[in-house]
Amino acid sequence: MDNILVDTNIVIDLLSKRELFYEEAQELFTLADHKKIKLYISSLTVANTHYLLARNHKLNEARKILIKFKVLAQVLPMDDKIIELALVSDFKDFEDAIQFHTALEYNLDIIITRNKKDFKNSILPVFTAKEYLLKFHGE
Repeated sequence: MDNILVDTNIVIDLLSKRELFYEEAQELFTLADHKKIKLYISSLTVANTHYLLARNHKLNEARKILIKFKVLAQVLPMDDKIIELALVSDFKDFEDAIQFHTALEYNLDIIITRNKKDFKNSILPVFTAKEYLLKFHGE
């Protein structure tokens, strides 16, 4: 079973039902719901997602959405080591550096994101949701 870090943009695609990306995100999270893969998110993703959802929903609605979502992915903590590694990494985007080092720290297999170019320095395989579904699940 693949252990996958899901980048914030995929979570937002799912929860905001972004027109061009929702279906792929939904298929990915359905695999997790059916216990075919294990999905993880960083605690930073929870904070960023809440912030973005609260811009379009009432506060209690945004939190209810996250409570329902949380059963599909395990939240990984962000600690001092991850922050230190992200600060000195070659990643241009600090948030992506945190995501990458979270995946490394917790020995995850794959990162799924919509912005692969942001993870060009990754030593882990990086796929879009669509690429992952086609390559590993023939969707």
